[in-house]
Amino acid sequence: MSKPRLFPLIQRFVAAFALLALVAGCATTPPETMLAVPAAPQKYAAIVIDGSTGKTLFEVNSTAPRYPASLAKMMTLYLLFEALDQGRVGKTTLIPVSDNAARQPPTKLRFRRGEAIDVETAIRAITVKSANDVAVAVAEYLGGSEDAFAAMMTAKARQIGMR
Repeated sequence: MSKPRLFPLIQRFVAAFALLALVAGCATTPPETMLAVPAAPQKYAAIVIDGSTGKTLFEVNSTAPRYPASLAKMMTLYLLFEALDQGRVGKTTLIPVSDNAARQPPTKLRFRRGEAIDVETAIRAITVKSANDVAVAVAEYLGGSEDAFAAMMTAKARQIGMR
């Protein structure tokens, strides 16, 4: 009679124990704990309000604090469109880029001091690229300085009912 081999027996025992531990672990751990993945933070916010009724039609993350950069750019565009409507500028009017505008942090189109951009391209750059350098150049052109333009934006915001 031959002796049973010890090594294959130990292998089977270890494999059976590992399988039993895996099954027991899965059976005692609730699925929500095993599959819990933290929700990604909302990077963007949006709100659509009916202007005539004031009713909110759509909102996502609308109460989260946000930096005012894009809001300032929207007001910059508003005042630029107003200047177009009033004939103070045309689509081909060249807006000079100052040293201050050229030094703005990203996002920018990398203008150098002394270069110029036409109004139509400036609108696209601010709208599509959120170009800081172009927004500052427009502010300086329309207001004479960033500070004076900021005062213009505040006055316009109050005039149209923003608080």
